[in-house]
Amino acid sequence: MIQTSKAIRRRVLCIIFAAMATPVWADQNQGDAAVGQELFSHHCAVCHGIEGTGAGPMAPVMLVQPADLTEVAAGNGGVLPVARIAARIDGRDPLVSHGSTMPVYGDFFEGEDVSFKTQSGQPMITSRPIADLIAYLDSLQGI
Repeated sequence: MIQTSKAIRRRVLCIIFAAMATPVWADQNQGDAAVGQELFSHHCAVCHGIEGTGAGPMAPVMLVQPADLTEVAAGNGGVLPVARIAARIDGRDPLVSHGSTMPVYGDFFEGEDVSFKTQSGQPMITSRPIADLIAYLDSLQGI
């Protein structure tokens, strides 16, 4: 049976619309903790310390001491506040000790946008490097 070009177009449009209707966040990975650890070691440990406890080599000279990132969830009812962390890192929630955005040395954490679920299950958009950092920070909780 030979299909007409109109039937083929209709089938192609149905496939396209079905793909567009699928939620973007349905199959997204929450982040890669191993990649996040590398990013943390390279960009964050100088202030927050290699173990994330706030005891990095720059900590003694900072007016506002770096947070102990191993206790973030404990200070938030046992839940890692991923939306707040993403906003702090990407500059939507600036920290005075960093001048404005964190990190102060540039826009490294910009990049491919990915979906990330917040603690309430709501999706949010952040960059892949930030999603990876959050996955790593999650692995540090309660250390």
